[in-house]
Amino acid sequence: MDHIRWTDERPTLRRPVLLVAFEGWNDAGDAASTATRHVAERLGAKPFAEIDPEIFYDFTEARPSVTLEDGERTLSWPLNEFSAAVTPDTESDLIVLVGIEPQLRWRTYSEQIIELAELLDCSMIVSLGALIADVAHSRPTTIYGSTDDPELGRRLDLEPSTYEGPTGIVGVVHSAFRDRSIDSVSLWAGVPSYVPHASSPKAALALVDRLSQMLDIPILAGELISAAAEYESQITELVSEDDETSAYVAQLEARYDSMAPESSATLIEELERFLEGQ
Repeated sequence: MDHIRWTDERPTLRRPVLLVAFEGWNDAGDAASTATRHVAERLGAKPFAEIDPEIFYDFTEARPSVTLEDGERTLSWPLNEFSAAVTPDTESDLIVLVGIEPQLRWRTYSEQIIELAELLDCSMIVSLGALIADVAHSRPTTIYGSTDDPELGRRLDLEPSTYEGPTGIVGVVHSAFRDRSIDSVSLWAGVPSYVPHASSPKAALALVDRLSQMLDIPILAGELISAAAEYESQITELVSEDDETSAYVAQLEARYDSMAPESSATLIEELERFLEGQ
């Protein structure tokens, strides 16, 4: 773990689950990172380590930022922060990593994550992601969950992963965990293609709900519920101002209403097209 910086004492945890999300193309509508930060906040996760960004980023692409605090300039670098939460009502505690997809040395970056996970005896990694898809904002957000382990898939109601093609840091990290025989699960949410740049608390809420159900950890949705309702209302108003977009959304709504039982399979197809297009 040459590039891990400990910012606090090493936490004592019970076979923790590692929850990860990466800003970047894995994070349409900021849904995955929003959901992961929400989980960390609601469960009172405390930061304890970071990945040193120096060798993993092209700083002309992922630039550091300068802020003024009490009249003094503070320089902030791309942050990949680990936090730990104790969840006493479950069998496993939780480690949360919110990061930024690096531009460089993906294998070394992944090794930092897996070595820390092994040091803390992690039982499983769960990644959250979000993709731009042909889905309607006015319908429930579809969550696609996948794993390569058939037994784990049956237990958690997940699909086997059949994707072949280009991948992001999420795929590389999952591959590293599979090579070490550690269970891995991926959850993806669909974000409407006609508002690709709008933050989607609705998709974030759906990810939190699915994660809470899967891990049997109560996670209060709080402000995500009201933010999701406001998001849907605002997008509905925006769509109503354009006849062409309104017609397109009506088609998506009709498709969802007629194919709801198979909507997960539809999202799989959207996910594969999304990944292949990167």
